[in-house]
Amino acid sequence: MSLENCPLFNAGKGSVFTNDGSHEMDAAIMTGKDLMAGAVAGISGVKNPVHLARMIMEKSEHVMLSGAGAAEFAKLLKLDFENEDYFFNQFRYDQFLEIRDTDKFQLDHTEKKFGTVGAVALDQNGNIAAATSTGGMTNKRFNRVGDSPIIGAGTYANNNTCAISCTGHGEFFIRAVVAYDISCLIEYKGLSLTEACEFVVNDKLKKFGGEGGLVALNTNGDCVLAFNSDGMYRAWKTSENKKGVEIYR
Repeated sequence: MSLENCPLFNAGKGSVFTNDGSHEMDAAIMTGKDLMAGAVAGISGVKNPVHLARMIMEKSEHVMLSGAGAAEFAKLLKLDFENEDYFFNQFRYDQFLEIRDTDKFQLDHTEKKFGTVGAVALDQNGNIAAATSTGGMTNKRFNRVGDSPIIGAGTYANNNTCAISCTGHGEFFIRAVVAYDISCLIEYKGLSLTEACEFVVNDKLKKFGGEGGLVALNTNGDCVLAFNSDGMYRAWKTSENKKGVEIYR
């Protein structure tokens, strides 16, 4: 939610504009202990889509809700809504104006560093979780949905393997089932977290043109921040207060 509230990222307050000048946001959350998950796609007006995703996980019998129905569910739970002015960002609007009258869309990044936000965490009981939130692509049409809210593609968590949150060109991450593929390589082939992430991100994805990266964590506290783009905004912090922030390699 902190990342969604920051206009520097393409999620929540900083979400990019669709072709009709609106915002359609996606988010997902998953817990590794019980494989519970919640996701929302194409939501507008909700201040924190990832909070709605968590409420879908905890307060409904479903995994994914979308559009008007998801908004109705959010209103029933009295989640925070904001008007269009809250989501207006001049930088994002200028990006939109550049390509509004074309058939082009723009990925959710600036200078090859993607703007989708994600987090993975390990708690004191040894449980891991993952969450992802995005505003999608600038100038997107037809209610396009990317990988972020799709469990197994952009978001996944399983205590037996890892927690993953992805950022990048969503269509490729969906087709490669990136998050679950990494989990499978660990579970079925015995690869380490680092080996699985590096293979999927820097071999499999790159071979068919997929650009982006991910943050990954396991119950041992091993953390991997893998990407094949020019950079990826990333940070980490441990219970011993070891922390870092990086952009490039």
